[in-house]
Amino acid sequence: MLVVGLGLALAGCGASDPEDAEASTPDTSVSATELPDAAPPAAKGTKPPQSQAELERARLRAEAQALAQAQISGSDGGSDAEPILGADMSWPQCPKGMGLPEKRTLGAPLPIDEAQYIVVGLTNGPGFVVNPCLAEQVDYVRERRKQIAAYAVSSFPDAQTLDTHGDDGPFDGNTRLGALRNTGYQQAAYNVASMKRTGFLSPVVWIDVEPVPDFEWSSDREANAAVVQGVARGYTDAGYRIGVYSTSYLWEQVVGGLRLGIPEWRAAGQTSRAEALARCGEGSQIQGGSAVLGQWVQDNRDMNVTCPGIAGQMERWFHQY
Repeated sequence: MLVVGLGLALAGCGASDPEDAEASTPDTSVSATELPDAAPPAAKGTKPPQSQAELERARLRAEAQALAQAQISGSDGGSDAEPILGADMSWPQCPKGMGLPEKRTLGAPLPIDEAQYIVVGLTNGPGFVVNPCLAEQVDYVRERRKQIAAYAVSSFPDAQTLDTHGDDGPFDGNTRLGALRNTGYQQAAYNVASMKRTGFLSPVVWIDVEPVPDFEWSSDREANAAVVQGVARGYTDAGYRIGVYSTSYLWEQVVGGLRLGIPEWRAAGQTSRAEALARCGEGSQIQGGSAVLGQWVQDNRDMNVTCPGIAGQMERWFHQY
């Protein structure tokens, strides 16, 4: 998640708020799709064939729209309910000295007792590396009988990882973008395996999209978007709801104009609960989805609050231990 003032990548923390910064970047909403190979013209009166990427985006949009409709029909007055306080934690909260050399755990403060739900991170920074105390953090939530959900950082694969996973998935591995989507798909599969191994139950996996220090995204936003598309498909194929954690600025910096239209967990950095709630508004939309959670940093802890309409449907977003 976002970077704290110490320059360390903490789960969900932000030293400064990039939401209002102007991004002088082109809109890549068209180039974020993989173009199909040349094909003969379609017969008159028939629709031209869609690319694999277009079909995938349409599938995700349809799922997001169905979820949004279910939220409306299933709401029991939650829009007027008091927002619910929660937290998130991941590898920084593990005992000091564990994990990757670039992402040594910090022994950071654990969530406050008042947090009613905790979103737990699955990775030790980049994809294909598990949070070194994931089992213990799941037990921490279970023992306190709190609600739990999962998030996972997505990252760009190195050449060896791409070679290993590029042909393994539902996409055409003979193309560069297809191989990247397959590798994203396998990032998701790796995290799902970690959840099953630790008994981690969650109805949703939040896809964390932001810069990953020491494991940087490429300068090609179309390629980055392909990885995220594969990650999204991986979780939905495994039976999970999905959402995005980011800010509009960071999202565009990584994947350009990619729009999945799925639910959003919006970061407000080191600000306040009031600002986190303000991010629930349409003006802070990341990629076309509705707001579920707002997050801010307080006393070196990641704090979260439910957005309007969510308090009455917590079972959609969390598992209750």
